[in-house]
Amino acid sequence: MSDNDFSGRAPESGSGRAQPGPGPADGPLAGIRILEVGTMLAGPYATMMLADLGAQVTKLEPASGDISRQVGDSYFASLNRGKRSIRLDPGSAAGRARLGELVADSHALLVNLKPSAIHRLGLTYAALREFNPSIVCVAITGFGLYGGDDPAFDYIVQAATGVAALTGDPAGPPTLPGYSSADNSTGLTAALGLLAQIVSGRGGQVDVCLRDVMLSQLNYHASAYLNEGRVPQRRPFGAHSYYVPAQLFPTADGYLALFITHDRFWKVFAAEAGLSGFETMAERVAHRDEVLVAVTEALGRDNALGWEARLRPLGIPAAAVRTLPEALDGTPEVVVDAGSYRLVGSPVRIDGYTPRYGPPPRLGEHDHHNLGEDRRTA
Repeated sequence: MSDNDFSGRAPESGSGRAQPGPGPADGPLAGIRILEVGTMLAGPYATMMLADLGAQVTKLEPASGDISRQVGDSYFASLNRGKRSIRLDPGSAAGRARLGELVADSHALLVNLKPSAIHRLGLTYAALREFNPSIVCVAITGFGLYGGDDPAFDYIVQAATGVAALTGDPAGPPTLPGYSSADNSTGLTAALGLLAQIVSGRGGQVDVCLRDVMLSQLNYHASAYLNEGRVPQRRPFGAHSYYVPAQLFPTADGYLALFITHDRFWKVFAAEAGLSGFETMAERVAHRDEVLVAVTEALGRDNALGWEARLRPLGIPAAAVRTLPEALDGTPEVVVDAGSYRLVGSPVRIDGYTPRYGPPPRLGEHDHHNLGEDRRTA
């Protein structure tokens, strides 16, 4: 059997590699077994995305449980549907022995804790390879596995990396977005790193930190500064640095997001809005203020929903600003049932596969189950 053969056979004695067993569904990751020592958002979100695609994910929790259980049931469910839960203290002799057994029967371990805790508890590849040389160990931290223990929650990293400084009205204070963009982005990045290492067929350490993910997401801003010395500016209504007009605009009722990236978009929009001139992006960028005044005046003649209804059939990227309840009510197809919870389902749609969303696990629900047992019968 090759290192990349995930055919569903049981572990081969002495092979040093866990072979997949039955997964929770016939998803593309069926048979992949992942251990998670995750707290709050980034780690649990990463493994939930993988569980949605068929991986078997087991949370290893302290006796008190993942701290996010204390936030609220719906919060915990939104990040932990379809997983198992085993109570385990990796710092105790018994817990370490149990961890070794689980690692020997798994493909990956993902952990998000402070670096010192990760090293102290032996949750690195260097410490776990004795149980399974092919285990993939993913560490999510604030500043890197060897970057120190400075506190690094989502909002802290957004402030530290320039994201908050770029957000909000230039006449007001820096602003944080209304959701945990750093945690969510880091979770997705960690899931990508985990899968990449599994596909390689080799065990090893994967190191993902919130700081690097957020700086990476500032890609064109960072490039402009590093290569041209251009300092990014905060602009009114979240205006884009390179495209004009591309921002929020007030209308007769509500706000409209308009994103004109091509001259042909502008030509069609201008005809509908009764505007003329500024036919090229270069002209619009050079005369940004004039363009924005003209567009704002034109959009004031109708409400946001009216403009959306007029522009979208013409192929113009435009959307009225909606609240989350309005967005969810308007897209019922994204809402799924996970036990007794209604949640937003996986954003990954794969032909021939429909995820089966299980409920979040009760604390210690699978203490006495083996990883090879299908969660649906656990």
